[in-house]
Amino acid sequence: MEEQQQIRVRIPKKEENEILGIIEQMLGASRVRVRCLDGKTRLGRIPGRLKHRIWIKEGDVVIVKPWEVQGDEKCDIIWRYTKTQVEWLKRKGYLDEIL
Repeated sequence: MEEQQQIRVRIPKKEENEILGIIEQMLGASRVRVRCLDGKTRLGRIPGRLKHRIWIKEGDVVIVKPWEVQGDEKCDIIWRYTKTQVEWLKRKGYLDEIL
């Protein structure tokens, strides 16, 4: 009998202005182009706390937080999902609008 593994997935917090996005292009110098769930394409910045711990590549699903100023153009990457977490998001319908 095979047991199903419990998957914990971080969901974007609307009250903190977090949005799902997909990395479209790596630009260098910790910068990426992100296509967000709200239909906008933003220039994303990978902060040092993430850059040193995880690798981010094109096609990854991430949570972004738009800046207070220039929020339609720029954002910070705050979370990257693993493959199993992305599958869970697809099953639950979170990625329907962006994929």
